[in-house]
Amino acid sequence: MLKKYLILAINPGSTSTKIALYENETPLFEEVIRHNREEVAVFASTVDQYDYRLAVINDALAKHGVKATDLSAVVGRGGPLKSIPSGTYIVNDKMVDDLRFHVQSDHASRLGGLLARGLAETAGVPAFIVDPVSVDEMEPIARLSGLPDMPRRSLFHALNIKAMARRAAKDIGKPLDSATFILAHLGGGISVAIQQKGRVIDVDNPQETGTFSPERAGGLPTAALVAACFSGKYTMEQMTRRLIGGGGLVAYLDTDDAREVERRIEAGDKEALLVFEAMAYQISKAIAAMATVVCGEFDAIVLTGGLAYSQRLVNIIKERVSFLGKVLVYPGEDELEALSAGALRVVRGEEIARVYE
Repeated sequence: MLKKYLILAINPGSTSTKIALYENETPLFEEVIRHNREEVAVFASTVDQYDYRLAVINDALAKHGVKATDLSAVVGRGGPLKSIPSGTYIVNDKMVDDLRFHVQSDHASRLGGLLARGLAETAGVPAFIVDPVSVDEMEPIARLSGLPDMPRRSLFHALNIKAMARRAAKDIGKPLDSATFILAHLGGGISVAIQQKGRVIDVDNPQETGTFSPERAGGLPTAALVAACFSGKYTMEQMTRRLIGGGGLVAYLDTDDAREVERRIEAGDKEALLVFEAMAYQISKAIAAMATVVCGEFDAIVLTGGLAYSQRLVNIIKERVSFLGKVLVYPGEDELEALSAGALRVVRGEEIARVYE
């Protein structure tokens, strides 16, 4: 008889905390706990929100009649840690220290491992993270940028991209470790990656390069960027905000909601149409560029993320890239499911948990 494991998955966002309880692969409940911006604005950094978020999670568990001692494991979304290989990691003291004091950026996801550890300690069970954004499996040749002191970095939507690669391999009937996919995570930020034999060997870091997206500027003309940085018009914080959070659709159309952009297009807004098609154009170019990494030898192109629900966007991309190969579309991002699945593989003994060092 198959042993039952209860796994709590936690995915903190800037204004929400998503949680889900799984019994093996079966979701028992999922809840999105919303946080008013005014509530979280009083905290100096995301780490300072720890007690507040832990309390709301405990309240939600109590509402569903779940005790910490019922759990088999707790898993949180991985934050921007140092560069590490893909996998499921035990949340150890070193990771906690890095999440608190030494992360690459102050993002809400850094709370994932901390909250998982806090709840797991109460329950006396292991705490994990799975495929954090700092997963780094890039080939040495992919790291060179043009300046030795500015190497290309691997920061991307690893959790969803890795999960969709597993799904794609299953759907085409090929072992993951012998399949090659070009994967585009289409969300508020856009990551385009190529995974070969289970490793993401190259990726467009949505913080710094690649296509513009609903809220990020992507790769920019360097001369114009340098001039703007030294113009005296912006502080470093203001410029960073323009690039991440104030770029892309926000900069052109004053909204990060692609559904709103499509409504404008339907109403005859030609500027909205041009910007939307330009985003699809850049995504398509990035996908085609990744095909050259493996000399065109890959199994499928995978489109995923929230924007993959847009039939208009998907159709434009398909029109431009279908000549390269098969296109699979998996809309959305089942990050809670991916987190739980990673923890389940470990507690079942199907995978060995990695140790963060």
